[in-house]
Amino acid sequence: MPLDNSAQICTAAAVLTAAVCFQGWRILNKPESKHTATERSAAIVHGITGLIGNTPLIRINSLSDATGCEILGKAEFLNPGGSSKDRIALYLIEQAEKSGQLVPHTDSCIFEGTSGSTGISLAMVARAKGYLCHIVMPSDQAIEKSQLLERHGATVERVAPCSIVDKNNFVNVARRRAAEYGADDKSGTRRGYFVNQFENPLNSDAHYRSTGPEIFQQTNGHIHAFVHGSGTGGTIAGVTHYLKQQVPGIMSFLADPQGSGLANKVNHGVMFAATEREGTRRRQQVDTLVEGVGLNRLTRNFANLLKPMQGDSKGKCMLDGAVSVSDRDAVRMSRWLMANDGLFIGSSGAINCVTALHVAHRLGPGHTIVTILADSGQRHLTKFWNDQAMVSLGHDVNAPATLDIFEQQ
Repeated sequence: MPLDNSAQICTAAAVLTAAVCFQGWRILNKPESKHTATERSAAIVHGITGLIGNTPLIRINSLSDATGCEILGKAEFLNPGGSSKDRIALYLIEQAEKSGQLVPHTDSCIFEGTSGSTGISLAMVARAKGYLCHIVMPSDQAIEKSQLLERHGATVERVAPCSIVDKNNFVNVARRRAAEYGADDKSGTRRGYFVNQFENPLNSDAHYRSTGPEIFQQTNGHIHAFVHGSGTGGTIAGVTHYLKQQVPGIMSFLADPQGSGLANKVNHGVMFAATEREGTRRRQQVDTLVEGVGLNRLTRNFANLLKPMQGDSKGKCMLDGAVSVSDRDAVRMSRWLMANDGLFIGSSGAINCVTALHVAHRLGPGHTIVTILADSGQRHLTKFWNDQAMVSLGHDVNAPATLDIFEQQ
């Protein structure tokens, strides 16, 4: 029997109302990872620091298609300062302001010892907030990092690489410069602040509060493994701690460059690297062309990963394994990703992706693995992305024909 006009109108109104409500529900419940670029850029942010964080999580197609896993990279190179270090630069400076250690526009200066990326981030945030910045870095780091620091208005001091126990180690020099700065200021307003990223627990706290929650939200909690290297240990410690609290059974793996002893420490309990054998060492610190990650000592941030999580009756450390990645494979992976995905990443991102590939083979198809693409290859043009330099060290700079080459270890 046909409906009368009033019934038809009521039915249409009900359908329309339901549709509007459903669309509203979809908008309110849409996961952040599905937001379009237009939606992300709709809000006005307050200054350059407002652009820090909330970086996209991208599917690395070539690695995912080859393994049957979803291998995802967090595009930290899209932070305004060009790396994941923007997060700790902002967080540590803000915490120093809250505690009264820093006051803007007082001629105070931020000091740090860094391989480059943290310094660039600190210099950017310092300028935005009204501070000076003095960066001490090893002289064997890519020169473009020093140039970027200078363009950001920082004072750059390059020192010869040496052990952390040496008073002239870049970290120790930065600490000393901070103590000397403002010593003659009787008012006490002109201060030197030493960031101390390697031992400052606020480093990992920054990633516990930002990077970890972002990954959890972007994956809707559907994640089986996290992969990352360790320089200061802040990123891997903060993200691992957060995700292990949120996702039962999630695994975390260390990506470690050759020459670093951390992988052996995780896997066998002893700090050792093959390049430490007598007569084989070519370089001070960690003997690798990879910059920013790898150590032969335990930082405070990384050491916390070797302890069991609170409430873990088995007493296991928070890391589930480590992969030692050769310089050869780091170069190969960087060229593979450029040739097959158009991804132009730095050396630490390359070893992360090699490790993610190994973890995918270990876990098997159907798993989701997240790693960090910390910075762009633009910071490595004179070294890691300099084909002539790589060839002189015996590396093949042609993109591999197949990923099978990475399994031959």
